[in-house]
Amino acid sequence: MPPFAGLDRRGVLKASAAATAALAASLASGRQARAAGGTKTKRPNIVFIMADDMGFADVSFNGQRDFTTPNIDAIAINGARFPSAYANSAVCSATRTALITGRYQYRLPLGLEEPLAGVSPPGIGLPPEMPTLPSLLRDAGYHTMLVGKWHLGELPKFGPLQSGYDHFFGFRGGALDYFSHHTRTGKPDLWDQDVPVEEAGYLTDLIGQHSVAAISEFSKTDKPFFISVHFNAPHWPWEGPDDEAESNRIKKTNLLHLDGGSKKTYQDMIQAMDRQVGAILDELKAKGLFDNTIVIFTSDNGGERFADVWPFSGQKTELLEGGLRVPTAMSWPAHIAKGQTCEQAMITMDWVPTLLAAAGTAPAKDYPSDGMDLLPVLTGAAHNLCRANYSGATRPIISGPCWTDIINISRSRKTPICSTWRTIRSSARTSRRASRNALRRWLLPGSPGTKPCCPKSMPASPKA
Repeated sequence: MPPFAGLDRRGVLKASAAATAALAASLASGRQARAAGGTKTKRPNIVFIMADDMGFADVSFNGQRDFTTPNIDAIAINGARFPSAYANSAVCSATRTALITGRYQYRLPLGLEEPLAGVSPPGIGLPPEMPTLPSLLRDAGYHTMLVGKWHLGELPKFGPLQSGYDHFFGFRGGALDYFSHHTRTGKPDLWDQDVPVEEAGYLTDLIGQHSVAAISEFSKTDKPFFISVHFNAPHWPWEGPDDEAESNRIKKTNLLHLDGGSKKTYQDMIQAMDRQVGAILDELKAKGLFDNTIVIFTSDNGGERFADVWPFSGQKTELLEGGLRVPTAMSWPAHIAKGQTCEQAMITMDWVPTLLAAAGTAPAKDYPSDGMDLLPVLTGAAHNLCRANYSGATRPIISGPCWTDIINISRSRKTPICSTWRTIRSSARTSRRASRNALRRWLLPGSPGTKPCCPKSMPASPKA
């Protein structure tokens, strides 16, 4: 029986793991030992798995009913699931910009392309001089490799090898046929390093196989590794592992087939990806690396067409929960307790300071991350962290762990889940005007009457 089969969809969202003992002390002692030249604590390997256009409920651990994703679920079972995880954008390349830089995507012209496409201005891409997650890990002594989708600019100026990855196998554009490996314009787009290659096979399987091979090769050295596994699935064209005939049918349609696809095909695409996730996890275990490897699974944005975004509305490209809330799980058995449900509100760019901290390094001083280090929450050293979000220039619109729960508070007497709102809740019982006034005081730093859960000193609004 699947591990989440006993829960209905609503029960999955409400499920919460028991509190676990803090493990932050072991991480801190390891860093101190390395700094003092004492016993060496081995740094974690990192495997970052990103799906493409996957809906929030397209995985069993978020309530998928029609099929199971046992291998993706295993990441959550061996670590934590994040029901309040958001993508930096509702489209692909903007989120990937935030993921690789750890900063708001709008700091770069590339992040303003939603998404980067053939109609984008020429010369747009990720600047090679920009510090990135792979370049910072490489400088810290990691092997680095991208397997799968890049979508952050074209050669000769832009590419994975120009932005911190030592190795690359995959494709550079936004969409690729799963069998011909051609783009919408009919051009081949499969690469090994900066050399175009031809390799027969279903794209999802090729990405998984090359990821497994990279783990096997890197395991022969003493250096830790960082592998980005960026699947094309379940992005269109709607082609499962047995749909090569459909690939041939749509060759002359720019990969668009509005008459194609089905829920069953979409299911086949996700389950093919799930099998490759299982192969990656199996290889880590076979090499004795699983316990000290951080494995993350997420999506670049919400789903579209056949995706399941329950219980939300909206889809890819839309700034609704269905376009931004993404399935997310992380495991690191050596340091993160199993079976957690982390209610921390998080966003894609948070992974950069989190992973750098786990690796014993930090973002570049001249390019500080806009994200937050989530390790204190995951290790039990801290409760949900506070964060600021902005409307316009500098005014924080919501601060604190319940930033998605404060909707229409002046219209509803529903009790908010955050204890910070005791004053507002009390005022709401008196009058709606008092509720609005209490909310206004809480939102404005330094105002008397309530105690915000974030410091009065808020970080500056995003700038280039």
